[in-house]
Order: sequence, then C-alpha cells, then structure tokens
Amino acid sequence: MTSNESQSQAQTSKSQPIFRELVADDPDPETTEIESLCMNCGENGATRILLTKIPHYKEVVLMSFRCEHCGYHNNEIQNAGKVLEKGIQITLLVSTPSDLNRQVVKTDFTSVKIPKLDFEIPAQSQKGEVTTIEGIIDRSIAGLEQDQVVRRIQDEEGAVKIDSFISRLRSLKLLDEPFTMIFEDISGNCYVENPNAPLSDDARKVTHFSRNLEQDHLLGIYPQNEALLKPIQEGEYSLEQIESEVLTFPTNCPNCNSLCQTNMKMTNIPHFKEVVIMATNCETCGHRTNEVKSGSGIEPYGLRIEIVVAGTEDFSRDVLKSETCGILIPELDLDGGCAALGGRFTTVEGVLQATREQLASSTTLTGDSSDKKSVDQMNNFLSRLDAVLSGDMSITLILDDPAGNSYVQSLSDSGLDERLKITRYERTYEQNEELGLNDMKVENYEEPNERVMP
Repeated sequence: MTSNESQSQAQTSKSQPIFRELVADDPDPETTEIESLCMNCGENGATRILLTKIPHYKEVVLMSFRCEHCGYHNNEIQNAGKVLEKGIQITLLVSTPSDLNRQVVKTDFTSVKIPKLDFEIPAQSQKGEVTTIEGIIDRSIAGLEQDQVVRRIQDEEGAVKIDSFISRLRSLKLLDEPFTMIFEDISGNCYVENPNAPLSDDARKVTHFSRNLEQDHLLGIYPQNEALLKPIQEGEYSLEQIESEVLTFPTNCPNCNSLCQTNMKMTNIPHFKEVVIMATNCETCGHRTNEVKSGSGIEPYGLRIEIVVAGTEDFSRDVLKSETCGILIPELDLDGGCAALGGRFTTVEGVLQATREQLASSTTLTGDSSDKKSVDQMNNFLSRLDAVLSGDMSITLILDDPAGNSYVQSLSDSGLDERLKITRYERTYEQNEELGLNDMKVENYEEPNERVMP
C-alpha cells in the first residue's frame, strides 16, 4: 500500500459529520473553547461550543460560558437546522394540569400570545429554549417582577398595574377556566408536545402558512438572481432529452449536514401525471433519502382516497403520497397530518411500515423524559399496527390531499374497485391559505391584492 493510499484511508476513517448525535460516553465530543468577555465582572472567561444533533429532532449549537473570576455562568441553545419551507402556527387550549406540563420547543423566531389577557411575547425578544407551558408563564412573571422595586419608586401607578397583570398571569395556572395560547414561528421550527401521540390531539391545532417577503428577509432568505437561470432556446433539446436528463446539484445532508449530492429526475406515472423524483446519498454518514413531488400544479379540487386494507393484494398497491397529503387510520385513531413521511412513491405496506418506523424511533414519544403512561400507550399502538402489517387486522387507510396530487393504484381493470373510494371536494379557506392560494393572483399583477376573508 502506498503512502498516498494510507493517508487517504486515514482521512476517510476520521471523516465525521458536522453535527454528531449527542452521546454521553463520546471520547471525542469535538468541543471548541474560546476566550470571551464576562459581562458580569469584565474579566475574560471561557465559552465552550458544541455542534450536535438531538435525535429525531434537529441540529443545534450548545454554548456554555463560565467565568473563573466571579463564578458567573450561563448556557444557551441555538437552532442550526434549516429553515422550513413554511411557517407554523400552533393553537393550544389549556384546560388541565397536564396541559401546563406540555413540553415546548421555542426558537428565537417564536412569538407567544395569550388572547385572554391580550398578552404577547414578540418573536426575537427571547432566546430559543426547551420549556413547558407553565415555564413560559413563570418566565413571563419573573420578567415583569424584575424591576418592580425600582418601578414602585419611580412610577407607582405603573407598578400597581403591572402587579395586577402579574396576578392575572398567576391565576392562569389555577385553571379556573380554560385559556388559549398561540405559538407562531416563521421559521417553522416551533413544537408543542402532543401527550396523546400518535393519536390526534383535540386541544392542539397545527396550521402551516406561507411566509411573505418581509418574513423571508427577516430569516435571511433572499430570492436567487434571476440572471443565473438561462432560458433554453427553441429546438436546443428534444423532449426525450429533457425527460431523460438526471439533474445533480449540491445540497446538505438532512442527517449530518455534510455536503452531498442530490439527483433529480422527471418521470411519468401511468394513468396519473408527471412527478419529480429526488434522491440524496450522503457519503459521510451513509444516510439516504428519496422524495417525490408533483410535476404539475395544484388541482382544482382536493382529493380524499380511502383504501380498505384487508388482504395481501391491498398491501401491494402502488401509492404516490405528496408532501401535502395527510394520513388517517380511523381504527387506530391515527391522524398523521400532512407533514408525516413527506412525499414518496411506495406501496400501502411501505406507508404503514414507514409510519411504524418513524413512531418507534421517535425519542419525543418514548424518550427518557416520557412518562410510563405515554410509553405504554405507544407500545400498545405499535402492537396494533404490527397486527395490521401481519394481516391479522383490517383497517381503512385514508389519504387526504388538499392539493389533489396523490394517487393509489386500482386493482380492477374495469375501473370498479370495491376497496378503493376516491372523493374530490372543495377546499376550505384554511386549506387554500396553507397552499398559498388565497394571495395568488394570475391577472392584473401590478394592482394591489384585495384579500377576501371568509
């Protein structure tokens, strides 16, 4: 073996993802220590930085500062993952003590509102944190009480009003009557725990929205220079060349954030439409993903597909699930939502198997902080799902796609399939809002858009 080959193998063996999973006994956690100014005493302290990944959540930057001179220390967590395509709004009805204990992940861009008190914590006014509903209320109380001693001297009337408001905040924790808390995050990275997962949560409503230009700029997102896109001259390429071409472009691995390549190709599904298939393979961590997106626009009507899964042949049906399609299984009380599994071309069995793998591996539902009731509930659900996969239990798999870009193979050549029901429906205003259709103009672009509310 030559020296160059030995050096190449050594570099490969040392290659590590940029964001590695947090392991308690990791001998080489790759922390970075830098000298920093202590804001408490003015001397120099030390800040330790760790790039890591919370399993089944996202990449984060952990920072810990400590001053050896005065003993001051603090910790901070920052999101290092990608900004999602859409923002998120979570509306939670708080009515029981267990609701106060729900885990919440807030980013710097999360705003919190309590309409009952006309109270709002604006986005970027606090650092990102992992907390609870009660923790958010307690932190708000502590922030308001911080300068009350000085305020009572300088502005006694204002201090009395703040004391009154603090008492109203404290009364929320007594739950004499339910109250609503609204979380809105333009980065899409906010999370509020569902204690009934994987079952639906009647107290929590999750909606996604398209960001406007100002919100994109706030996140540092700017459209690419249009001059980079070179138009294809007529007759330069044949239709066969365009359809058979595989495009390759650089991207970041969704698992370890290392640089890798994504392949993309247009293909035609018989009896359906054109779709875009994208596949990513990371050479650093070995992670592989594939995703399917519609190659055409949004359909005029939403689509609801019901498949009765009662035999082996039903498991083998081809399924195209778009990224806007939600999954429901009434017999298991499962409501996966549109974000579950993403877009993919698979089979009915593949959808069920992927759902099981995602739920079984989620530390959010079965992690160290989960109570025994939640763990038992999850294990019971997985055992019922195993019964479905083994053919011992019949279910109805429902794919609800407001964009109308999903497809399930029919097993009947005559067109009548008793186990397959397809329904097209008019979308609601809220569904059009999530798809960005309410603000879309196809005529008179330069005129102001007068938005019509329902």
